[in-house]
Amino acid sequence: MSTSSVAHTAAHHFLEGLTDLGVNYIFSNLGTDHVSLIEELARWEQEGRAHPQMVLCPHENVAVHMAAGFAAITGRGQAVVVHVDAGTANASMGLHNMFRTRLPVLLMAGKTPFTLRGELPGSRDNYVHFVQDPFDIASLVRPYVKWEYSLPSGVVAKEVVRRAHSVMQSDPPGPVYLTLPREVLAESCADDQALPYGVERYGAVALGGIDTARAQAIADQLMQAQHPMVVTSYLGRKPEAVAALEDLALLCGVQVYEFSPVYLNISRTHPCFMGFDPGQGLPHADVGLLLDVDVPWLPKFTQPKPETRWIHIDVDPIKKDFPMWGFATDVRVQADCAAVLRQVADLVRSRADAAYHQKVAERIAAWGDQRSARRSGVAKAAAQAGQPGAIAAPYFFAQLSQALRPDDVVVNEAIRNVPFLLNQVERTEALSLIGNAGGGLGYSGGMALGAKLALKATKPHARVLQVVGDGGFHFSTPTSVYATAQTYQLPILTVVLDNGGWQAVKEAVVRVYPEGQAVQTDQFQARLQGQQRHFEQIAQAFGGYGECVSDPAEVPAAIARCLGALDRGQAAVLNVQIGLQ
Repeated sequence: MSTSSVAHTAAHHFLEGLTDLGVNYIFSNLGTDHVSLIEELARWEQEGRAHPQMVLCPHENVAVHMAAGFAAITGRGQAVVVHVDAGTANASMGLHNMFRTRLPVLLMAGKTPFTLRGELPGSRDNYVHFVQDPFDIASLVRPYVKWEYSLPSGVVAKEVVRRAHSVMQSDPPGPVYLTLPREVLAESCADDQALPYGVERYGAVALGGIDTARAQAIADQLMQAQHPMVVTSYLGRKPEAVAALEDLALLCGVQVYEFSPVYLNISRTHPCFMGFDPGQGLPHADVGLLLDVDVPWLPKFTQPKPETRWIHIDVDPIKKDFPMWGFATDVRVQADCAAVLRQVADLVRSRADAAYHQKVAERIAAWGDQRSARRSGVAKAAAQAGQPGAIAAPYFFAQLSQALRPDDVVVNEAIRNVPFLLNQVERTEALSLIGNAGGGLGYSGGMALGAKLALKATKPHARVLQVVGDGGFHFSTPTSVYATAQTYQLPILTVVLDNGGWQAVKEAVVRVYPEGQAVQTDQFQARLQGQQRHFEQIAQAFGGYGECVSDPAEVPAAIARCLGALDRGQAAVLNVQIGLQ
């Protein structure tokens, strides 16, 4: 028999397609619909063939967010395999988060067999095959994907996987969804029919810079401006963009504010970094740059000057997936921020004389009092330690900051304590702070695992920790987090800020009804009362280290013990009692 006539199952060609694309991991929670994949993987293992590593996650929430953490660190989307509609439903919140954060992932769900009586291999043979067959399985995730498809035949398995990969990686990146019918995975087709589709001619599309005329216009405005400012949120997803922003800000004397940052976008020690409240810069700005930001400020509370000229450079400046947006700009550019900022900086350098550089130096020096006042306020907040049973969050974060190394990675899910974390936990390196632009809680555990997995090859000694509120911790399927951490030797530190419930819910009520009945009676339906919450014991159940700290005086030692556990290869949970609020 000639090589060209050899036949394999669609599952074989599908795995070959993923391998050819360089997919490293398949984060999975498998079901009855994946029998052909499981059989093919067993055969490949026996033959010693290279293939993506299967990472079994006891819950889809962890699987999807591991892919998110891996993509946040590397920029490369991985595969997630879940069980029909049930697994898709469990994964949908994570897909919402990845869609809003613009992180690539290939989510694949098995599909209930369509034959009932054994007509084809893989036909229905279980009760559950009848009840897990919705009319429109993709409707569960359609608002949160760039592309969806159902594999029709093994003949096109590699082409379909190539298409999915190209779409998810193309700017702006994001999730794609593929369903895999059981009969299709089991069908046989000749190898010479399942042709490969290489990256050279079918690869992703990436944004670049802009034409010289537009770059020159931006450079002109920055050089003429007296009070230029930047607002950004997720520019830092690319380390080269952080370097480009830091360079241009210093070159042109531009104040940089982050608002609801998803990543670190500029070093906290940079002389142009002004904090997290763009409202402080808006009254003075004559030229403003919105750089990779979805919500630059809250219009209900903050308004720019009408005469300020705004330039928006973004991977998605029109916000095509936001039904309403509402931020007026004078120039809108869909481009790669790193490329554009470097273009503008080159043009400024080619024209700037000594007088311009002197003017910029004087402008930056004049911000010294403002920066000092901000840092003084941060230090003052950190000095208030709180009391036993009610540790002050700013104090805790200040102590945590002192214990971290520059290349440690903090996954931020502090929610209502985010302002304290941002101000107190000083980060200076790109990708040392990552988060989520979506609204689904419970993401940081899986993201921390994915980030640690991504760093194992390049920065094995970098520590990864998640900071999460007690409400978000409940959502994170923590038993699945620590089971996965134990199985795959991914030590992460979880800091749980226990304030007895969902403080964000209370604050929302107070904002809308500041003198309402809920305020008067202190009834916000957001407090978890009468419970003994030993969150640290969940880690202990899976071989991790757990500790609860309630006395401010014990915080530094508790942090040191938990970080020591990480250095020994052991996951850890630090349950921090910040008191009912």
